[in-house]
Formats: sequence, C-alpha cells, structure tokens
Amino acid sequence: MRFDWRNLVQLLGYASDSMPEILQQPAVRNPIAVSLGAIGGALSRYYLNLWFAKHFGSSFPYGTLFVNLTGSFLMGFFVTLALERMVTISPELRLLIAVGFLGSYTTFSSYKLDTINLVKGHGWQLAGFYWIGSAIFGVFSLYLGIIVAHLLK
Repeated sequence: MRFDWRNLVQLLGYASDSMPEILQQPAVRNPIAVSLGAIGGALSRYYLNLWFAKHFGSSFPYGTLFVNLTGSFLMGFFVTLALERMVTISPELRLLIAVGFLGSYTTFSSYKLDTINLVKGHGWQLAGFYWIGSAIFGVFSLYLGIIVAHLLK
C-alpha cells in the first residue's frame, strides 16, 4: 500500500464538511492541528532516542543528532513543497506538520528555518548573529537555569 498525500488532503476536506460548526473555526482547528502533530513528533523523538541508545549506547547523543538532522531535512522539504512548489496543503495540515510534528520532534529544525529566512530577508550578518547567538546564549541560559534550580534548595 502506497501513501498518497492527496488522499490525506482529500480526507481532511471531507472531514471538515461533516464537523460541527465550532470545529470549522480556525481559532479552534489550528490549535487542535498543532496539538495532534506535537503528540506524534514528541513520541517519535522519544522512541528514536530509545532506539539509538539501545543500539549505539548513550555515551554520545546519537538519537538527538539523528532527530536534529532529519528534522531539519523534513522542515526544508515540507516548507519548500508547501510554499515554493505550489502543492496545495491546507493551513491546518501545514500547522500539524511544520509547527506541531516537526516543532516537537525538534526545535532545531525551526532554528535552521529561521536562520535561512533571515539569510533570505536580511543577509548573513543578522542570520549569523541569530545562529551563533542562539547556540551560545542557549547554553548560557541552560546553565543559568541549573544555577537557579540549585538556589531553590
């Protein structure tokens, strides 16, 4: 059996026709789409990390590396299909996949997408500041969180 995105899009179209009126509102549908995608992304990350630790050990974060790289690839692939290749994808499905699934699968993919968007819109200088700043200040912020947690004894 071969998966076809057009069937999923068509199914979502049929489902939207038979939903109660409250579920027709974007203010309700959009958060539901993000939430449903997030469940799948978080569970995928969790089980992939378990699998990599079981097969390769836990001395290096192989699972996280795999998730970050595949998440970045999938974000680039999906966003290109949705925005540049003119593939018709409903707003809810875009939110489900890009924000929900990939956002919880890895925030690294969003970080890279934001970097590329800054390169396209503002050039390398601002993008480089964001890219390096996020990495460096992210580590400092994590360490600050550790210090604050230790102060709460």
